[in-house]
Amino acid sequence: MKVELFTLCDFAQENNGKLTIVGTFDTIVAKAFPMNHQSFSLTVRLRFDLWELGSHNFRVEARDLDGNSYVKPVEGSLTIRDVGNATSVVHLLYAFTDLKCKMPTVINFILYIDDKEITSTPLYIKKLS
Repeated sequence: MKVELFTLCDFAQENNGKLTIVGTFDTIVAKAFPMNHQSFSLTVRLRFDLWELGSHNFRVEARDLDGNSYVKPVEGSLTIRDVGNATSVVHLLYAFTDLKCKMPTVINFILYIDDKEITSTPLYIKKLS
């Protein structure tokens, strides 16, 4: 399996296998703390080889460097099917609302497939200076 895309963005949608991603970012700058970010999305594009066909469990967690969780973990399963190509693609899109932070921090969004950490991306929460 190969991770082709793992990004935070303002908005994402899939239409007939095509992804539309608006406003990818890795930093939120807040005027004051505590802060509340209204909404954002996580977009994932995974490519599986034919020998990886079948069911796989996944989980996405969002934790700071101390291990504190910032959003409820996203869990599920995906079934990889033969689509007549040498590989098969899966898109995962999740919208999050009301991210609350008491102070500047770094939140790592971590993707697990079959309980193995596959990739992560940071979200930096900073104070406007």
